[in-house]
Order: sequence, then C-alpha cells, then structure tokens
Amino acid sequence: MAVCFVVVQTVPVASAQKVGVVLSGGGADGLTHIGVLKALEENNIPIDYIAGTSIGSLIGALYASGYSPAQMEKMVTQESFKKWAVGEIEDKYVYYFKKRESDASWINFKFSLDTLIQTSLPTNFISPVPVDFGLMEYFAQATATCNENFDSLFVPFRCVAANITDKREAVFSTGDLGQRVRASMSYPFYLKALNIDNKLYFDGGLYNNFPIDVMYNDFKPDVIIGSNVSESLKAPDEDDLISQIKSIFINRGNSTIPPVKLIVIEPKTGLSGLFNFNNAQLLISEGYESCMSSIEEITASIPRKMNKDELNKKRKYFIESAPILVFNQTEVSGLNKKQTFYAKKLLGLEKNNIISVSDLKSKYFRLAADQKIKQIYPIAKVDERTGYYKLNLKIKKEKDILLSFGGNFSSRPINAAYIAGQYNYLSNIGISIFGNSYFGRFYGSYMLKTRFDFPSKFPYYLELSFTRNRWDYFRSSTAFFEESKPSYLVQNDNSLDLSGGVPVKNKSKLIAGANTANLYDRYYQTKVFSQKDTTDRTDFYIISPYIFYERNTLNRKQFANSGTYLLLKFRYVAGNEITAPGNTTSGQLFETAFHEWYQVRLFYENYFKRKGRVRLGFATETLISNQTFFANYTASILAAPQYNPIPEAQTFFQENFRAHNYTSFGLRHILNIFNNLDWRTEAYIFQPYQSIKRDANQKPYYFSTVFHKRDFIASTALVYETPLGPLSLSFNYYSATEKPYSLLFSFGYIMFNKRALD
Repeated sequence: MAVCFVVVQTVPVASAQKVGVVLSGGGADGLTHIGVLKALEENNIPIDYIAGTSIGSLIGALYASGYSPAQMEKMVTQESFKKWAVGEIEDKYVYYFKKRESDASWINFKFSLDTLIQTSLPTNFISPVPVDFGLMEYFAQATATCNENFDSLFVPFRCVAANITDKREAVFSTGDLGQRVRASMSYPFYLKALNIDNKLYFDGGLYNNFPIDVMYNDFKPDVIIGSNVSESLKAPDEDDLISQIKSIFINRGNSTIPPVKLIVIEPKTGLSGLFNFNNAQLLISEGYESCMSSIEEITASIPRKMNKDELNKKRKYFIESAPILVFNQTEVSGLNKKQTFYAKKLLGLEKNNIISVSDLKSKYFRLAADQKIKQIYPIAKVDERTGYYKLNLKIKKEKDILLSFGGNFSSRPINAAYIAGQYNYLSNIGISIFGNSYFGRFYGSYMLKTRFDFPSKFPYYLELSFTRNRWDYFRSSTAFFEESKPSYLVQNDNSLDLSGGVPVKNKSKLIAGANTANLYDRYYQTKVFSQKDTTDRTDFYIISPYIFYERNTLNRKQFANSGTYLLLKFRYVAGNEITAPGNTTSGQLFETAFHEWYQVRLFYENYFKRKGRVRLGFATETLISNQTFFANYTASILAAPQYNPIPEAQTFFQENFRAHNYTSFGLRHILNIFNNLDWRTEAYIFQPYQSIKRDANQKPYYFSTVFHKRDFIASTALVYETPLGPLSLSFNYYSATEKPYSLLFSFGYIMFNKRALD
C-alpha cells in the first residue's frame, strides 16, 4: 500500500506558490519516480524545481532536460535501457572483432609492470562503458543549452553525490550534466567511482539519500513533494556481506524537515531487486498509483495549476534550442602521442571530420572493446562558434599483464586446469603476446601467439601462433581416479599458424590464413591389448590454407541461451602420411601416402526470443569434402571430422559420429527456472552421406551406401551460471555406442585450444 504523509508548517499560501520535487535514491525501485511525475503532470501540478540522488538524480535530470514522463517511460521499458543499466552493450554495438577467443578461464587478474606485487582487484561489478556513453548522449544537448548552469535547464535542478575524497556531501548545480548524474549514481562495487577535478565521487545516497534539505536550501520553494523509495539503514548482520558494506560506507545523518509544506509519497518497494530493471513497467505503475492515491491532498495543498499548453511549448522550445549532437573535433587525455593516434584512428576521428552521434556510437564501442584499453570516459562540449561538439575522451590504457585461471572439474576423468597470461603493448599499433596451458589426464596443451592490431578506417590484425595439443582417450571407469586399462588412443598435433583478419560490421569477421602442422596418432586397432603391446602409429605432415567468415552474438561461451552463431569455412589440406603398425596388427606394412582434399563447413545456431521463461533454439551443421582414406580403418576414422553438438561429446572418441561428409540438425528447449538456472533439453540427428565401414574381421574398409544410417545424440541438463563459470548436471544419450548413456557433473568449461584442422 502506498503511504503519503503531509507535514504542514504555518507558512502563508500564495497564488504564486513554487513547488519543488525531490526524488530519492533506491536502485531499480527509483523507476517509480517516473510514475509519480506522470501523475503530477496529468493533474496539472506545477514542478518549478527538481532535485535527486542516485537513480533519483537520473530521473530528475531527464525531466529537467525536457524529457516528458511518457518519453522516460518508453526509454526505461526498452531492452536497450535494461542492458545499459546492468553494464551490457546493446547487441548491435558488440564488437566481435576485438573479442578474446573463448577459453576455459574463470577469473582474470591484471597487473602493471611497475606494480607486479599489487594486483588490481575489480572495483565494480558492471562495465561503466554503456552507462557513460548513454549519459553523454542523453544530456549533452541539455548541458549545451543551459551553458552548464543547472538553473537554466528546462526545470532548475540539483544533483547530490558523495565526495569520498573529502568525506562530505556534494551538491552539483553547474558542470556537465551527464557527468554529475554519473557521479551521483556510482553505487559502491556496482558502478565504478568517478573522478572529477581530482575528487572521487560515489553514490549520493551514501550521505543524503532523500535531499529535501538541498531542495529547500537552494530554491526555497513553498511546497516540496517528495518521492521516497529509500530504505532505512539496518544494522549490519554477521552473515550478510552487503549489510556490512552498507554499514561501512553509508552515513546519511539526520535530515531536518524544512519549514515549508512537505508532502512525501512512498511507493511500495521491494517489487524488484536493487539492480533489477526488468520490471520497469510495474514500478512506474506503482509510482503512478501511489501518487494518485494522494492526489486530492496534493491538489488541495497547491492551488496554482500548470497550463499544459504552456508547458509543452516551453519543453519544445528548450529541446529545439539545443545544438544537434554532431561532432567535428576530438581531444584525448591519458595517453601518449602514439597511443592517442591509435585511439583516434579506431574512432575514425583523427582528421576532425564531422560525425553524428549515431555513427560515433558504433566506433566508440569498438574502441572500448579493445583489450589494450581499460577505460574511456566521454564528455561532449559544444563550440558556440561552429555549433558542433568536441568529444573529450579520458582514456586509461589497460594494465600491461593479464593472468587468467580456470579449467574444468567433473565426475568423469576429464578434469583440466587452465592458466593463461597476456602482455599488452599500446603504441601507434597494438601488440598482444599471449600464452596458455591446459593440464589434465585427458587433455593437455599449450599455445603461444602474438597479435598485431592495426588501426585505420578499416582495421585489421595479423597473428602468429604455435599450438601443441594432446588428447588421451583412455579406457577408464566413471570414478574419479580408478583406471582399468592403458590408453588405447592418443592424438597429438603441433601447429604453426599465420592468419589475418578484418571486421565485417560489428558482429562478424573475415579471417584468412595458413598453417603447417604435424599430427601424431597412436592407437590400437583391437580392443584386446595389454600394457606390453605397442600401438600402431600414423603421422601426418600438412600445409593447409583456409578462409572463413564468422558471426557471433551468443551471450555465453558455453551453454548460451540467446544470440546466434554462424561459421562458413573453406580449407585446403595437403600432406604426407606415414603409418607404421604395432605388434597387435598382423599383415599390415609400413606405408606412406600423399593426401589432399578440400573441405567446406557450415555451422549455424540460433536462439529465438524468450517467451516467458521458455526459449527455443536450433543448431545445424553441414560438412562437404573430398577427403581420402588413410592406410587403415582407424587412421581414416581419426582423420575424419567428428560431430560434437554438446560439450561432453568432445571428450569421447566415437566412430559413428565421424564422417567425411555429413549434415546434422538439433533442437534446443531451454526453461529458465530462475535467474541463472536453466533446464536444457537437446536432441540432434547426425546424417553422414557415406559412413566409413569395415567388415567383421576388421580387414578392408570402405564407404557405405549413400545415407546408409543415421545416429542421434540427446541431452537433458540443469545448468547454473555462477560468477566463475557454469555448474551443470547432465544426462546424455549417444546412439549405437557401447555405453549409450552417461551422467556428467561438471563445473567450469569443457573447452580446448583449436586443433590443427579445426
């Protein structure tokens, strides 16, 4: 139930009453303020001044900048705002070209060369990049129109923040409006603190979450209407970390009731989480109903009425007075001359050419996606002489060294630890030196690579890498450490790769390259063997040029539930095979052969838009090649590509899911039980054009008839996305295998470095 109370002081009421509106902090609950403003306008209640803290400063600044409650309602109910509020970049602006390749990392630590002992722990949970640009976009024109004087806005405005350098409240009445609102919204550990003139600012709610005193002291209105969704500060709990943090940081003091008529509306809180902006419409409706339940009291207290026509004319005049948000200059601080050149080239603004804010937005997020850039803060200042804006960018270079740790822990003996390190160097080009290693019984690998990023209107990169992989498909039970037989199949590949790539818009990239590799397979062609037996050996030395197009908008690197992924790849393979038999193979001779083939692969997966808690998806893959047989059946099977539609499938050697030519299709049903917990059910059909066959005596091997058979894979899994990685329990089915069913508990990522012929 909405609560409204009225504090009446003995102050004479005049027809020229001035009304101030105060909007409290309160996280997502603060969206109720929009409903309150909507109800006030509908009932012709004048708003002469407005002030706010935190989310209240955002809503108040929007109103003071000429945005109507209807415009604000439309804004905050859009998907783009929901992403903006949690630090996610809109899908169309995510720059896949600069995205780091997926790996098994859980957590990252960053260092500088001069502070190797001190790690840089994260100071914020969400990225400030979309928030910072969004606030500039919302408020740059209003800042220009009022000439950085908040008394000259559409409605005079005050914004409250916490100056933690001087440990005092800060009330902003001048300056860049977007910057001041950003300071007021910087909730500790959620959104990074903001530095203004060498003072560090956090959320205004730390010292004053309901600034009615600021409203009275600055504007002296006759009536103050407050919309309050702030919670009373509870005593810290020994088992509640958030309550302890609040107790350390927050010191709101005692608010003195000003000597004017004060009407406080208290919409119902707790309808949404502190940072959950998914229920915007519900919150706005709650604010509206709360205000309407007290509108008679408010109307009776304020005889003066607002003229809607005059209000609309004033709003239109203020908005149309603003210079159009178009840029023709850029100024970068925080980088040296060569680094500044790099940043301006990526933005396409090195020649001070004219660019609209919509065109700038895409380029801005491209720069922010660069792994060598840590932080960008934008401010737009209008040049009164030209009417264009200058973009002032404060940029921080990313720390020199990045360390990553991760891996996979599971109920099958496929556990692996992961460690990686990266060194970043930024000059007029960007250079990254990267290395990683996987340690495990099933899989071991290390990779070293160097990437050179060249900024230009059409950026590109060159990359040189060396990778060594080992897969040990050992026969073992599903117990953690019990092994019953020696390895029956070990695959190794060493690959030296040179490639280059260019972006194709934001979501895609085109890569061309070539690699030379040595593939070593050690295997038994019989199931009856002992530790004294020697394996057959096939070595394959190749050169393989390739080109591929990749588009990726998936929201997760494993167990995605939204977005799409498309891969179209062409590869040519030429190389020499050397096969030598072991002591379990009779009648086979040492053989050498030259092989060459072409391969085209098309893979596509797509997740449809969510309907309630259900999301559907599908995945399809087609592989076409003229690949030839190797010296024996097992060598031919090992050289054939394998179909792996679920993570666990990558850990099995499955003959019936390998073929030179095949197509496949699968459906995915995802039920979101709550927040980050999904129940995934998946089913796939695998259709080889011709299977690789051998007779019962394991003698000749041959192609089956066309579409001779098909196989199936199915899986049902509970997947919980933790801050480190996915925690899953899955039950899986593989048709036509010795053990068709498996139960897998897994924490982390079942991911590997790329194979030489991936």
